[in-house]
Amino acid sequence: MSMKIVVLDGYNAKGEELNFDFLKKYGEVAYYDRTAPEDVLNRIVDADIVLLNKVVLTREIMSQCKNLKFVSILATGYNVVDVKDARDLGITVSNVPYYSTASVAQLTVAFILEFASKVAAHDESVHRGVWQNSKDFAYTVGTLQELYGKTLGIVGYGSIGKRVAQIGKAFGMNLLIHNRTPFEGSVSREEVFEKADFVTLHCPLNEQSKLMINEKSLALFKPTAYLINTARGGLIDEKALADALNEGRIAGAGLDVLSTEPPKADNPLLTAKNCLITPHVAWASYESRVRLMNVTDDNVRAYLQNNPINVVN
Repeated sequence: MSMKIVVLDGYNAKGEELNFDFLKKYGEVAYYDRTAPEDVLNRIVDADIVLLNKVVLTREIMSQCKNLKFVSILATGYNVVDVKDARDLGITVSNVPYYSTASVAQLTVAFILEFASKVAAHDESVHRGVWQNSKDFAYTVGTLQELYGKTLGIVGYGSIGKRVAQIGKAFGMNLLIHNRTPFEGSVSREEVFEKADFVTLHCPLNEQSKLMINEKSLALFKPTAYLINTARGGLIDEKALADALNEGRIAGAGLDVLSTEPPKADNPLLTAKNCLITPHVAWASYESRVRLMNVTDDNVRAYLQNNPINVVN
């Protein structure tokens, strides 16, 4: 009997350049760009293998899918599936670790460079005609900064945090690192917040890290400091950060993630001062997505060979 494989929300992973045709060698494939919550059960009720990104699989749904034995998540985070419930139901769950390390680190540093060099602001002013009408051969829009000698504070020292640290060192920055599991040379979260010129978050969202950026912790920041978040939106109390930005208690923020995605129109960060926001794209470089597809192919093949890899349950 042919294996049935369902991709519930593949659009973001494949983009315009890639596809899921590699799955066809394993069986019948049903592909969907997106799946609404009310359509999940109907689409996977007879599936053997399910691939998903942000679609939530509850125990109630999984328990009704009698053929379902394997779920491969098109991401590193796997909170969309209750992995304990899946294990109880005999369903193996795998993820794709580390595929976006280089890309996420790259966007993190892009935010830092934008705050230091103000490339976009200068480009915009030139295209408005400011340079043509300048009395001088050069001008600046705001104060420019060298990264050399500045302090880079990294909260979370996994693969992405380590990559950002390597780049920071190359710029000649001093490093302050906080990690959930302390190591020789690491410091407290509070010390990072107090001393860093740039604070960048690279930790998972859990009960210990939820809303770690709040009114109390923001009070520790230098008014000249910048906050970067390419991890999870739930790490930040968004109103507290917006207030700090608008009142000049922190110099700026670069955010690739928000608490609700897409954001609601009344999210206070959308109108906050000096707040750069990108739409959760740090992971989405072409090269990163190619790795995502390749590892997903490996996950499915390894499971079918009774040797599952990247298992999270």
